[in-house]
Amino acid sequence: MLTLTLLLLLVSMALALWRAVKGPTVYDRILAANAFSTKTVLLIAALGFLVGEAEYYIDIALMYTLVGFIATVAVLKVSEFGNLGQSGAVRSTPAEQPRK
Repeated sequence: MLTLTLLLLLVSMALALWRAVKGPTVYDRILAANAFSTKTVLLIAALGFLVGEAEYYIDIALMYTLVGFIATVAVLKVSEFGNLGQSGAVRSTPAEQPRK
């Protein structure tokens, strides 16, 4: 049963990867990459149960989840604003303008 789960996860990961490559918009690609990341976490956890050392694999899956979330937020911010908020960012209100 666990082997079937792993195979279905691999098929769904292949479909998400196909959508990431063929997506008509940037947001479709980002969503597909996020879905691929989520399915990778599930695959790592299922492999941990298959191997019999789930406690180690769950820790790896949690770290991968954090990295995937931060990467998704960063890519969305770059696609929306063009930068990650470093120097040179556009100020939106007059109150934030530097004084002369």
